[in-house]
Amino acid sequence: MRIGIVVDSACDLPQDFIEQNGIVVLPITVRIGDAVLADHRDEEATLGFLHAHVAERGHEAETTPFTVNQIRDLFLGKLVIDYDHVFCMTITRTRSPIYDNAMQASFAILNDYKPVRQAAGYNSPFALRVLDTQTLFAAQGVTAVEAVRLRNSGENVARIRERLEQVAANTQGYMIPRDLYYLRARARTKGDRSVGLLSAALGSALDIKPVLYGAGGKTEPVAKIKGFDNAVQQMFKFAEGRVRAGLMTPTMCLSYGGELAEMRALPGYQALRDTCASHNVDVYESVMSLTGMVNVGKGAVVVGFAADPMPFKAA
Repeated sequence: MRIGIVVDSACDLPQDFIEQNGIVVLPITVRIGDAVLADHRDEEATLGFLHAHVAERGHEAETTPFTVNQIRDLFLGKLVIDYDHVFCMTITRTRSPIYDNAMQASFAILNDYKPVRQAAGYNSPFALRVLDTQTLFAAQGVTAVEAVRLRNSGENVARIRERLEQVAANTQGYMIPRDLYYLRARARTKGDRSVGLLSAALGSALDIKPVLYGAGGKTEPVAKIKGFDNAVQQMFKFAEGRVRAGLMTPTMCLSYGGELAEMRALPGYQALRDTCASHNVDVYESVMSLTGMVNVGKGAVVVGFAADPMPFKAA
């Protein structure tokens, strides 16, 4: 059976991994004034747009995910021919309409695919599963990597579906934003009052950085740590501890809102890489999606993995 894997462009994975494994990306379009870019997970294009627009005016950006009709047209025009079963994994539905759009599109796709496949010479049925990863950014990548691993190992569709649902339910993402003023400005643009002026001002004045946690469809702060570098190091140390305790999948995903060389120079980065290597955990690192950067700001760092829940503790 030909199994396809679809993600949205908020899913942070290396561009070469996406290309080598034939992962299809549902792009999210970003508009800042007159500048428009459809985010197809092209790291060079993302960095170019970042340097030209995001740093100054990113909080004003409008992001537009694929509509119901665009998803339907993509499937009926290509995917129902190229594959027999597709797993479509989206950013948490609590932060984006992509999951709901894909679900609505799936009904039309499953109603209309037969003549399209028959015209291409396929008389077998087509199936589609839309999965809410319940998290975002680098953490989304964990489920996608597991889907690729299971597909490549020859697992059947039922087993893959069961496993992906289990992984999604246990995937956790942690993020350190660099600029709380940016985060507040972006939140206000979107009508989200969760980052108040006072907390942003105090955080910046005292150089306090929150550790933001995303899992189970929720995003919330779980710690406050003085200093960006120190906060990132504590987050990396926590991730190391989770690796040593045993992950649900041999996968650690990292993303950064800028050049990866900057992330690799942060304290604790190499220690995390070394710990992953010694425990046979594969590390996937990528430039954060343009969608992610306009929402959380330049220079944010994210780690994602699947494991049993455990409260965040700074070392």
